Amino acid sequence: MEESESGGMTAWIPLVDGAERLGVLAVHAPSLTPAVLRRGRALATLLAMMITSTRAYQDSFVRRTRANPMRLPAEMLRAFLPPRTIGTRHVVSTAVLEPAYEIGGDAFDHSLTDTTLHATVLDAMGHDPASGLTTAVSLAACRNARRTGADLPELVECVDDALAHWLPDQFCTGVLAQLDLASGILRWSNCGHPAPLLIRDQRLLVDAMRRDPDPPMGLPSLLAGRQRQTHEIALKPGDRVLMYTDGVTEARGSDGAEFGLEQFADYIIRATAAGELAPETLRRLIHSILDSSTSRLRDDATILMFEWSRPAR
Repeated sequence: MEESESGGMTAWIPLVDGAERLGVLAVHAPSLTPAVLRRGRALATLLAMMITSTRAYQDSFVRRTRANPMRLPAEMLRAFLPPRTIGTRHVVSTAVLEPAYEIGGDAFDHSLTDTTLHATVLDAMGHDPASGLTTAVSLAACRNARRTGADLPELVECVDDALAHWLPDQFCTGVLAQLDLASGILRWSNCGHPAPLLIRDQRLLVDAMRRDPDPPMGLPSLLAGRQRQTHEIALKPGDRVLMYTDGVTEARGSDGAEFGLEQFADYIIRATAAGELAPETLRRLIHSILDSSTSRLRDDATILMFEWSRPAR
């Protein structure tokens, strides 16, 4: 709440769809009484539902949220992406993907069932429509296998087969993970990708999730004849897991130096210590990389972070 320049008061009320924050609503009034705030919250809830139910087919919403024209690979991948944030009382998963209008091969996916959080980060070879198509096929194969009840090794195998059949000259790196919501057991497969990071008790557990990666997904993996590995770790309540592409750590800051893994982890740790919510942490992180006039991304940058807390028994 703040004083309005034209007199009176303004309340900024978040527009929320589940765990995803869509924006804010400004409510102006001579004074912010309990009745005004109650009506403002009700209006914000209604607007959030209206936006969510119509933005999939009304281009006016999309046009109003874009500052620049979007390149074709980015347009294609954006159509496949889920909401940025999903969650329940016991787990929240949130992601960012930049540059918003020029992405070529990066993507993320996350979904929830009654028992499991599924999370995926992908990075396809190249920065052209072929790389966007590679990622789109990988996402579709991943979801198709997941929705038919495939276990993690079968899910990765489905992506391998789809790419080998439809795009034999392309490959895709990625981390595919499944978190059991009741026990906190996290299983993942690393297909030629940077290892996920585990932050516990406001510190980075170095190499906690580092394993020898498998080959990237696609025909090269099938030709290698090597069986995919599934790794496992037990999370503790409050743990945050970060899955990312190398465009994040290779980003250049205002001093020309790479952002780097340590600075990346340190930012998340500081935000956790300050009590920031997961979506706000990633929003501020990506803006800290992009807002400087001299900062730049050398590659697509994708971050997916989830936080788990044990359900009450």
